[in-house]
Amino acid sequence: MDTLYEKNHYKVSLASVSKAKTLIEKISRDYVRLLKFGQSLFQCKELKRAGLGRMATVAKKLKDPLAYLEQVRQHLGRLPSIDPSTRTLVICGYPNVGKSSFLRSVTKADVDVQPYAFTTKSLYVGHFDYKYLRFQVIDTPGILDRPTEEMNNIEMQSIYAIAHLRSCILYFMDLSEQCGFSIEDQVKLYNSIKPLFANKSVLIVANKADIIRVEDLDEDRQQLVKSMLDVPGAELVQASCYDQENVMPVRNKACEKLLASRMEQKLKGAARVSSVLNKIHVSKPQQRDDVERPACIPDAVKSVKKYDPADPDRPKLARDIEVENGGPGVYNVDLKAKYLLEEDEWKKDVMPEVLDGKNVYDYLDPDIAEKLQALEREEEQLEKEGFYDSDDDDEANAYLSTPEAQEIREKAEWIRNKQKTMINDARQRKSLNNRAILPRSKLTRSYKDMESHMHKVGHDTSVLSAKKDSQHREPKVSGADIMRASMISDANSSALQPVGKSDRLHAGVNDGMLRSKAERIAKLSRRARNLDARVGESDRRIYDEMPKHLNSGKRGIGKTQRR
Repeated sequence: MDTLYEKNHYKVSLASVSKAKTLIEKISRDYVRLLKFGQSLFQCKELKRAGLGRMATVAKKLKDPLAYLEQVRQHLGRLPSIDPSTRTLVICGYPNVGKSSFLRSVTKADVDVQPYAFTTKSLYVGHFDYKYLRFQVIDTPGILDRPTEEMNNIEMQSIYAIAHLRSCILYFMDLSEQCGFSIEDQVKLYNSIKPLFANKSVLIVANKADIIRVEDLDEDRQQLVKSMLDVPGAELVQASCYDQENVMPVRNKACEKLLASRMEQKLKGAARVSSVLNKIHVSKPQQRDDVERPACIPDAVKSVKKYDPADPDRPKLARDIEVENGGPGVYNVDLKAKYLLEEDEWKKDVMPEVLDGKNVYDYLDPDIAEKLQALEREEEQLEKEGFYDSDDDDEANAYLSTPEAQEIREKAEWIRNKQKTMINDARQRKSLNNRAILPRSKLTRSYKDMESHMHKVGHDTSVLSAKKDSQHREPKVSGADIMRASMISDANSSALQPVGKSDRLHAGVNDGMLRSKAERIAKLSRRARNLDARVGESDRRIYDEMPKHLNSGKRGIGKTQRR
C-alpha cells in the first residue's frame, strides 16, 4: 500500500477520523448530562439540537480525509487477491519482454498483450495446478534500470512483490533486443536487483527463442549472459511464448525449484525439526535365518486353466454372456443369480411391499382377476336376459303416486331444508367473530314463520288460521254508530291518541334555552374525559403505573415528591 499511496497521509487521515469520533463521544456525554437537568420539554429539545449541531460541525471537517480514504478503499478493492503464504511464481524483467504472454500461456488469466512497453500497469494474478498443488503466478509491470528513488508507482509494485513474497523469481530476457533494450542493459538490471533474490530460487528465462538463441550470440554476449548464473541456485532456460516452445517445461522446472526450496527452508528450522524427530522412529527388519520362504500358492489355484478368449471350452465370463444375449443395451444382468439362499427357487421370489406396517400381499387375492371376469360375464348374461328391464313403466309411476312415496319425498325435502338451515346458521355464527348473538326473545317472529314451523312439526294449523282471521276481521258499523262516534271524537281526542315514550334527556327541562345550556355543560364535563381517551365515567384504567421518566436515573438535589 505504501507503493500506491503515501503511508503518512493515510495515517493522518485515520487519525483525523479517530479524533472526530472522540470529540463526538465527548459532546454526547456532556449534553446527556445536561439533559437530566432540563426543566421543560422545549429546553430538552433545544439542548438536543445544540448537541447535534456541534457534532455536525465536527463531522464537516472530515470531508477531505473521508474523500481520501474512500479513494484508497476503491483502489485497494480493485487490486488482485494475493496470498503471501501460498506457492508463488513472480515474473519480472524489462517491459515488453514477454512476461504477460507467459502468464496467458500457463494460466487462464485474461491479460492484455500488446507490442508496446508498459502494457501492464499493475499486478496480475493467475492460478494453475501442478502435482495436485495450487500455484499462483504474479505478472509484474516492467522495471527500468534506475535508482529506487526515481522509480514510479508502477515499477515499485514489482520491487515490493519481489522483495516481500517468498517465491521463485522468473527473470525474463529478450535476446533479440526487440523490446528496445540491449542485452547489456538487461544484465545490468538483473545485477541491480540481485540483492532482492536472497533466499529465493531464480530461473532466468531467455524468451523469444524462435528468433535467436543463446548459442547464436557472439562469445562476449554469451559470457555476459552466463555471468548471471553466479546467484546460488540460478538456472538459464530458453522458451518461446509465440510458438509455445518449452513453455510448460519452464513452468514445471520453476515449480520443482520452488517446492525444493520451500522444503529445504522447512528442514532448516531447527525448532520445528527437533520437535518432530523425537516422535519419529524408523525400524528396519532384520533377517531371522537363511531359510527360504516362497509365496504359498494353493494347488487348486495353480490347476485353474488360464482364460483364453480363443478357447471354446473357456469358462464363460459375464462379458461373454452379455455378447451371447444381444450385447450392451439389450442384455439385462440378472442381479439375483448370485444370491446365497437355502433353496435356489427362492431367488425369484417377489420382495414384499410393506404399507403402514402391513404386508400388502397378505391382502391380495391371487384369483381376483378370474373372479372379476366371472362377475362381468354374469352381469352380461343378466342384461341379455332382461333381468334389469322394468315390466311396465306404468307400475313405476303408480308407485310414485302412492302416499308412501309421497311421504318419503316430503321427509327428504324436510331433511334437505333442515341441512340448509343449519349451514346458514353456522355461517352466521362464524361471521359474528365472537360477537354477541341477539337473544331469541328479542327476535321478531311473524305468524307465517310460526305456521310453517307448526306445519313442519306435524300439527294442524287450521285452528290457528281461523283464529287469526277472526282477530283481523273488521266489525260491521252502522250509520248511527258513525254519528255517535263523531260527536264524542272531539271530547275524547286526547284519550284516543297513543301514549308515546318520553325522552329522558329532556326530562325536567321544559325551556329550550335551559335545555341547550344543559347540553353545553354536559359537553364541557366530557371534554376532560375525552382528552384522556376514557371510555366513560366509570373508566379508571391506568395505562402506565410506573412511568420510566419518573422512576429512573439518579436522585438529584431538586424536587423529591416523586421519590
